[in-house]
Amino acid sequence: MTAFAPATLAVIAIGGAAGALARHGVNTWSAAAFGLGFPWGTVIVNILGSFLMGAIAGAAAHGLPMFPHARTLIATGFLGAFTTFSTFSLDAVSLWQRGETTAAALYVLGSVVAGALALLAGLATVRMIAG
Repeated sequence: MTAFAPATLAVIAIGGAAGALARHGVNTWSAAAFGLGFPWGTVIVNILGSFLMGAIAGAAAHGLPMFPHARTLIATGFLGAFTTFSTFSLDAVSLWQRGETTAAALYVLGSVVAGALALLAGLATVRMIAG
């Protein structure tokens, strides 16, 4: 299955739709269960998504049987829409496990700081344009 083959794109789209719906469901449920004072929905999807990414990566690493395109469907499609934090977590842990501890620490710190700064820049840009 090549990166842009129609079957690959279809698997990603199906997984993405399911992940987006699941995220909406978790956000709706958590708002009703816990209120809106803290982003519990985001915390839940990030932790659950990281667990699922670990499970799919572990299954692949151990050669456990999966249906064709399972990794693309779950890791790229479903988890890509459900949470990108799971991929961030996998990348950070992979660097750490390879002994690249400095790179892992810089990746985690840099991603969080750069992400927050980029968000602030986006807010400032819109404020500037909107007046």
